[in-house]
Amino acid sequence: MKKIDCIIRPHKLEEVKTALNELGLTGMTVSEVRGCGNSPPTDTWLGEETLIRLPIRLRLEMIVPDAMVEPIIEAILIHARTGQPDDGKIFVSPYRDAIRIRTEERGEAAL
Repeated sequence: MKKIDCIIRPHKLEEVKTALNELGLTGMTVSEVRGCGNSPPTDTWLGEETLIRLPIRLRLEMIVPDAMVEPIIEAILIHARTGQPDDGKIFVSPYRDAIRIRTEERGEAAL
C-alpha cells in the first residue's frame, strides 16, 4: 500500500476526481490548504518588496494498493496540469497497514 498526497489548484478538483473515479478509486480525503512551493519568498509591488501571498490549494490524500499508484499519478498529472507555475506536487509514501474500524479488516481489504 502507498499513500499519495497531492496538492492541486481548486478548480481542477472535479476533473481530477472524475479521472480517479474512472480508475476505480473510491476513497480520498480533500482539505483546503495554503502555501507556496518553489516561488521566490518575496515579490515587488509598487517598487516595494512584499511577501508572496499563500494561495489556496487543495490537498488530496489517498491510500491505494501498489498496483494503482502509477495509473493514479498519470491521471493526476494529466488532469491537474495547467502548464503554469504552482500547478502543485505529488508525494508518494509507503504504508504498512490499514485497519477498518467497523469490521477490523486489515491491509488492502480495509481500503
